[in-house]
Amino acid sequence: MVLKIEKRVFLRILLAKSSIMDYIYIQKRNLTGWLMQTHTKTLEKLLSLGRAFSAREATAAGIPHAILSYHCRNGRIIRVGRGLYTSSESQPDSYPDLAQLAAKQTDFVVCLLSALRIHDFTTQLPTSLWIAIRQGARVPSISPWPLSCIHLNDAPYEFGIEEHEIEGLKVKVYSAAKTVADCFKFRNKIGLDVALEALCEGVRLKRFTIPELDAAAVACRVSNVMRPYMETILS
Repeated sequence: MVLKIEKRVFLRILLAKSSIMDYIYIQKRNLTGWLMQTHTKTLEKLLSLGRAFSAREATAAGIPHAILSYHCRNGRIIRVGRGLYTSSESQPDSYPDLAQLAAKQTDFVVCLLSALRIHDFTTQLPTSLWIAIRQGARVPSISPWPLSCIHLNDAPYEFGIEEHEIEGLKVKVYSAAKTVADCFKFRNKIGLDVALEALCEGVRLKRFTIPELDAAAVACRVSNVMRPYMETILS
């Protein structure tokens, strides 16, 4: 008789425990589903920006890395660089290196060959992204893309900055006049022929006025270098 009671009690305890475990399992699934829906909605808001976003932005929005991995596996998003994601439905990015650098919220200005490309008055096709950063600042990395960097003091760094919208990104780019002056300043890096082509094409296409070019030359301290070439072209 005692054994039967013990078995009955044991079965009730087992049944109660099983019910509790089932309840916990169901609630856990419901919570997981709710979290997945919440994170997915947040992800859609990032994708609605129409540009690539960084893992840092996703984390700040409350999206765990596991959710990014999940949506990469199911094809909702694609990883276009280290810590950089975009919608699988978006068009291929012509500036993936620029998108990754902008997503890192690095303080930089597009310069030299890359700025010439954006202003569209060069036949040169840069093999790396050219940027300027402040003197003493740490050079960022945008693996796997190559990056070329110049350091400038505050005055020449801040001179001639324009804001361009490139494939949904707002990016700082040096003006056409400042870019030409920089080409002469850093002619040992990119070649005097590139600087001369930029000057000639800029004048021909009227990308800047002569006063704007003079001011940029003064800011970059290359007035004496540029003056003979400017006189020859303008004569």
